[in-house]
Amino acid sequence: HTSAFAPAAINTVSRRSSSLNGVLTDLLVAIDTPRVTKVPAAAFSTMGNSAPSAPAAKSHITETEVRALFELWNQALATGDSRIVADRYIKKPMLLPTVSDKPRTDFDSVKDYFDTFLLKEPQGKILDGQIYIGDGWASDTGIYEFTMGTTGDKVKGRYSYNYVQEDGQWKIQHHHSSVMPEGIALGKAITEDGVRELFSLWNNALDTLDPKKVAARYAKNGVLLPTVSDVPRTDFSGIEDYFINFLKNKPQGEILESHVTIGKNTCSDVGIYEFTMGATGAKVRGRYSFVYVWEDDEWKINHHHSSMMPEGTIAQPIKEEEVKNLFQLWNSALATGDPDAVAKRYSKNSVLLPTVSDVPRTSYDLIRHYFVGFLSKEPQGEILESSISIGHNVCSDVGIYEFTMGTTGDKVKGRYSFVYVWEDGQWKISHHHSSVMPEAFLGPAPKP
Repeated sequence: HTSAFAPAAINTVSRRSSSLNGVLTDLLVAIDTPRVTKVPAAAFSTMGNSAPSAPAAKSHITETEVRALFELWNQALATGDSRIVADRYIKKPMLLPTVSDKPRTDFDSVKDYFDTFLLKEPQGKILDGQIYIGDGWASDTGIYEFTMGTTGDKVKGRYSYNYVQEDGQWKIQHHHSSVMPEGIALGKAITEDGVRELFSLWNNALDTLDPKKVAARYAKNGVLLPTVSDVPRTDFSGIEDYFINFLKNKPQGEILESHVTIGKNTCSDVGIYEFTMGATGAKVRGRYSFVYVWEDDEWKINHHHSSMMPEGTIAQPIKEEEVKNLFQLWNSALATGDPDAVAKRYSKNSVLLPTVSDVPRTSYDLIRHYFVGFLSKEPQGEILESSISIGHNVCSDVGIYEFTMGTTGDKVKGRYSFVYVWEDGQWKISHHHSSVMPEAFLGPAPKP
């Protein structure tokens, strides 16, 4: 029947015959009826396949009669019998179903599709349709909606029916049904570099110091698990509330390590970032996970998990003897005579209050400078009395030590406080306070 689809044969003007076919007229039902009581299969006149019977086909058909063919199919759905539905199609049909990738091109494959679909007890109604009538064929194209009797769910779709005459009846030659395309999440292309640039959008929002602008970078259902709050933030106001305080630090972030994954309308960037706090100059590293979704024509943060570097939060075990041995690492550095070797035993943000200098040493260069002079005496130390404390990634050794100066043989006692922290995979000196024995200058103290 393909020749019947030639454009010249189309006639959009309805040609009403002298009388409507009685069966089709009886099968016209109210279009706005959302559900139809299941019709027993026996209620239909039957042919060889126990399918609903249609009248002898005429050479002409009206628009009303074309629309009635949909109702004939819809009533077949109401029987719950996939054989009856499949018999509404010609012997060599083409069914492109809504929820199956497989074209159905014969009775068995059409029946197979409806075996599953009919379990939902669907009933359809046409919301918007356009009918065309040709020489021996007709088409009905538009939008329909199904109400699923088992759940009450309503589902819209687009449809195309092409009808032809076969064995004296109007039947479905071609049926194409598809979901509404604007409801489909069409894939939005993005590159790995494009994903990493999304961080810059968020970072630029931080730079405004406006918590509303930062919160606007998150999706409607975005979730923020912040670095320094136990409370998950699951809506705009909760996310805004977190950034009200965080932005007081004037943070600006930089990605140090990034791993990008791209999916369909979703992408993720996971790694390590570092913030410089403009208010103090402090630098803070953390681990991050950003999951982005395409929403309202832009990429938004759907999930943001930020956490501290775990090696700085998980307690590093150490025993008292090991704490005492940390002094020996420092003492061995003294023995090298290299001020850089000694300065490297101190942490990044350490403080040295030296024995014979009034100047606090708070940087690598200042600490190194002190030991340039001190090492010229070739000192070697020995702990005479020690008191150890151990905490969470911190420990201290406090007491009395004595130095023997290699250049002169002089011995000098002093009081010491070493506070050690776990940094970059090793114990470093965070605080070192060394002082002379006070009674040599101030006289004997009262006995306890």
